[in-house]
Amino acid sequence: MAAFDPSLDLQKAIRARLLASADLMAMIPADNVLDVTGRPERMPSVIIGEGQTVYRRWDATTYTTLHVWLQEPGLVQAKAAAGLIVDAVRVDAQRDGALALDHFTVLDMRASDTRFLRDPHGSFSHAVITVAAIVKERP
Repeated sequence: MAAFDPSLDLQKAIRARLLASADLMAMIPADNVLDVTGRPERMPSVIIGEGQTVYRRWDATTYTTLHVWLQEPGLVQAKAAAGLIVDAVRVDAQRDGALALDHFTVLDMRASDTRFLRDPHGSFSHAVITVAAIVKERP
């Protein structure tokens, strides 16, 4: 594999795919899709969070965690936003073709799990979406 970790390429690609989703951008402004630490000051927002790469001989699986924050008493909007994100990040090379990144090619990308958390004070909803991508270094 490369001397460049694929998680940064993946982070850029995920952000671009989220911004390309008109339905998601109707819920969450583009300026609120961020790579920051902690609970955001701007609501609603999507925070591009933690990453991990598991290397194999010929390819790697890269994981990125997305945190969705909304100001609402329940979880309805958080679940709606998560559904839009699941749709936006999906890449199936056999169906749609591979996704070329700066240093890697995405062969498969999808949300591997979603979790929904309640704010103990009842002011915010928080969705956590893990995105997994199988990537191969570009020649």
